[in-house]
Amino acid sequence: MTELPPDVIALGAALGIGLLVGIERERKKLRSADAHEPAGLRTFAITAVLGWASLALGGVPLLAAVAVGLSALLAIAYYRASTQDPGLTTEVALLLVLLLGAFCHRSPAMAVAVGVVLALLLAYREGLHHFVRAQLTETEVRDGLVLASAALVILPLVPDAYIGPYEAINLRTVWMLCVLMMSIGALGHLAIRLAGPRFGLPLAGFISGFASSTATVASMGERSRREPATLKPAVAAATLSSATTMLLMAVVLAAIDIRILPALALPLLGAFLTACAYAAHFSLSDHVRAEPDPLNRHIFDWRMAVGAALVIALVQLFSALFFHWMGNPGVLLSTAMSGFADVHAAAASGAVLVAAGKVAPDAVVLPVLAAITTNTVSKCVMAAITGGWAYASRVIAGLALIIAALWLPWLVG
Repeated sequence: MTELPPDVIALGAALGIGLLVGIERERKKLRSADAHEPAGLRTFAITAVLGWASLALGGVPLLAAVAVGLSALLAIAYYRASTQDPGLTTEVALLLVLLLGAFCHRSPAMAVAVGVVLALLLAYREGLHHFVRAQLTETEVRDGLVLASAALVILPLVPDAYIGPYEAINLRTVWMLCVLMMSIGALGHLAIRLAGPRFGLPLAGFISGFASSTATVASMGERSRREPATLKPAVAAATLSSATTMLLMAVVLAAIDIRILPALALPLLGAFLTACAYAAHFSLSDHVRAEPDPLNRHIFDWRMAVGAALVIALVQLFSALFFHWMGNPGVLLSTAMSGFADVHAAAASGAVLVAAGKVAPDAVVLPVLAAITTNTVSKCVMAAITGGWAYASRVIAGLALIIAALWLPWLVG
């Protein structure tokens, strides 16, 4: 198949961007009772091609001159459009389309992607304004800014290095756990807003389990202590995160070496079904009374997130010390102790040995079960620290049933 020249691909991408955004702006003209839009379908399409041609013919200097000229024309049109403020959305979008047309020379796919995002923002303008003005509260906005600062500003600055005795603690990992627990809290808050506490929290717990089941248990414990009426759905959410652990464990092991999965299929399936059944008991047992004035509550507690991350770091430290004192008797001990920190990484380390032909597939069954068990101990500790007796007793009982279902096929076999 003959490939098109790069310039032709760039031109097609630029024209597509202009048409896509121009169609949305043209439709807005029809929806507006007092249409004073300075640009529509043809203008946006021509502007995108103009950006492509400017960079192709004269490089960056010509593109800059064209951008200045277009800005002057838009300023005149904005001044003459109306005595009222008509807004600058279309004008700024037109300038962006000009630059995207030029950007198609370097990366057509990225330029088209940005153009699609631009069209979506323009098309859902009213919905976004309604969401920000009528749905979001001041507390949610402030907490969202704190979460964004923690994830996008502080996290990249934290050094990714192991420190402490035996290099057991990674500062970036600790802070990432803080961000993760705050994110899970925000996800739970959003789920309650959308689906109510009865089904919203369990759904959030199941999804959060793909990131960290231990962090989910801690976050749901903090929520149940802060909002006692959400105790049962919080327990269901914490339990469902363990179901996600079993599902993700099967995927990880199968991806590394499929020969391991048959020996662990029954234990993982039994633990998964037990977790789902236990969570369903708390989700469907009765209706959950809504908390009064839920919109004025914080979407997460950053102090709890920091404290829980420090506890997990402390567990990692003690496991490293214990492992150093006990030596390295084999895969079982190392995998089990690694389970305190990351159960999937611990299981993957054993699976890699199978893939390398160093051990037989059946030899990693016991280490994987031990890693899941030690990781469950971490969940029990987090439940007791964050949720209080009412939450911890129910979560620990569910985790005990899950571990029993996990070990039973191996014991019988």
